[in-house]
Parts: sequence; C-alpha cells; structure tokens
Amino acid sequence: MAETTTVKREKITTPCAWYSKEYATNQEAWVVELTEGEIKELEDAYEHHCHSLSIKLEDISPSNFPLKEFGTKLKKIQNDLINGRGFVLIRGLPIEKYSKEQTAAIFLGLGAYFGEPVSQNGQGHILGHVKDLGNDPKNPLTRLYTTNAKHRFHTDSCDIVGLLCIQPAKEGGISSISSSSTVYNEMLANKPNLLEELIQNLCWDRKGEVPEGKKGYWLQPVINPHEGHVNVIYDRSYFTYRFSDIGNMPSSLVSALDYFESLAESPELRLDMELKKGDMQFLHNHTILHSRTQYVDFDDVSLKRHLLRLWLSAPNGRPLPKVFEERYGNIEVGTKRGGILVPGVKLCAPLDPSVPAG
Repeated sequence: MAETTTVKREKITTPCAWYSKEYATNQEAWVVELTEGEIKELEDAYEHHCHSLSIKLEDISPSNFPLKEFGTKLKKIQNDLINGRGFVLIRGLPIEKYSKEQTAAIFLGLGAYFGEPVSQNGQGHILGHVKDLGNDPKNPLTRLYTTNAKHRFHTDSCDIVGLLCIQPAKEGGISSISSSSTVYNEMLANKPNLLEELIQNLCWDRKGEVPEGKKGYWLQPVINPHEGHVNVIYDRSYFTYRFSDIGNMPSSLVSALDYFESLAESPELRLDMELKKGDMQFLHNHTILHSRTQYVDFDDVSLKRHLLRLWLSAPNGRPLPKVFEERYGNIEVGTKRGGILVPGVKLCAPLDPSVPAG
C-alpha cells in the first residue's frame, strides 16, 4: 500500500539530489576514460577465460571474467552509483576492432561488477538491443526502445541500467538524465499537494509481458518512500487505463505527472549527453530518470542507431518497499531481483535484436 498523506516528508540531502549546473561543465566528475591497461584487462579476460573456455554470454560473472586491478576500480564506481550521484559514463572502449560476440562479452563482463543481469523483456533477453525495429510507438504493447520515437523521462525495472553505444544516430537520439531525488525535492518545496498524488497507486501496463498468476497490469506509486530513501519508478508510456476494471485517470493525477515531468525536463535539472561509439552509461534507476530524443537513422542499414543494454540487480542495492514485488518479483537485498519474469522463458543473450511480440 502507498504511504498516507499524514507522513512527514523530508528533503533529500544526499548526493543523489543534484542539479545540472553541478556536472554540465564538470565532466571529469562523472566521465571515466578507460586506460590502455584497463582495456587490456578487459580483452585478456575475454580471450583467456570467456573465449578459451567457451563460456556462454549469459553465464559471464566476475568469477570467470577476472579484472584484478580494474575490478577494484569498478566496485568503487558501482558504490558511487548506488550511494552517490547515481550515474557514470565510461568512455573509450575500442569496439570497432571487436566482433559482436567480443563486444557483448566485454560489456557483460564489465557490467557483472555492478550487478547480476536480469531479463529485460518477455523473451528473457539479458542483453538488450535498443534499436528501431519499425514497431508502432502508438501501439500500447510496443516497448519504445524498439522504435525511433522520443522516449520521455523514465526508469527501468532494475537497480542499475547500462547502455553501450554501438552506433549513434544520424540525427538526434540525445540521452538526458535528471535526478528524481531533486524532482522530489522541488515538488515537496513548491507543490506538495501534487507530490502526494504520486505517492498513491497508479495503474501500470505490463504490455503483454505478464508473470504467472498476475493481471495485465499492476498497481504502484511513482514515488515510494521507504526506510529513509525515496525510490522513484516512472514511465508515462506504461500508465494505462485501457483495462475494463480500471477507471479513468483523475485530472489531479494528470497535473501531478505533468509537473513531475516538466521538472525533469527543465534545464536546471536535465543533464544532456551525446553517447559516442564505445561509450558505456550506467544509471541507478531508483534515483535517476533518463530520456532519449527522437532520432533519424542513416540510409545504410548497417549504420542504424544501436545500443546494447543491461538491466542489473545490485548485490548492495537499497531496501525496497513491498509494492515493488508486483514488478520486481523478489525484492530482497543481496539477491537477484527485478526484470521481467514470464513463465517458461529461459534467459539468453542474443547478439542481434529481434522484434518483440506486439
């Protein structure tokens, strides 16, 4: 159940609450340039372990993808993702000299130091492909990552999301992030009545990816205070009232969502970044919102915008309220949690995108 309006709301003062001016001209604080030694460690881990031992992509873990020195650095970065500002950009992976399999293995191997991969769709993909597959963005069952449409500010259903840019778009496709903690603070200070609207249950569409024993939708607030943290889950393309047993969206809720999103999009909060080939972006979903502008692809199909994606369950993730079980399944700290769980589906790591159902 959502918390009641009698609960006293406190301003978030931890590092996860930030404004764009703090980082827009201070890239050295959040951009990590890979060194030659770190790249060699990644390549050696692939060649001498994954490749030589024929380890499947879906079975990659720190134990079979050893990064002796870089692994220590990655664990510090991961701690800052969970307990600090909530985002990092790792730059300089020379993917142009790698095969598809090597690129995927290195991305999965590096990501394994941040968390365990979970399924991103009803097909059990732990390696996602953000690419325009020609799907209709207006279809309520369409996942927007399979289109070239604008994807408004949102979070994903996991602790940490990672993206690796394989090929940028011809035009557009700019990535933006905002601190959902700062959005919360601004709503608390300026329109607390609208904040309370978002601490009540909304109806979320499962888009046909339905876990066993569940309905085609679930109920959960956008803003979820719990044990000293404020956890945000948000994606306007998932809010639905298309089911017969759900009423219409109240106008007060529409106003709250509009205000929430206007804050995330504002120049004061929004941090823009243009992902280059080989860039890896990692975000803490409970404190960071991300978006993507509409984009135009090159005519050459081999140059279509393409990003690999990971959804990761962090071993040191924050405690989550029980309502997250509706989306995450298990929510226990230190165990595998999150992702999309559909009966009879096995986890896999496809090297090429496929069109999801719907």
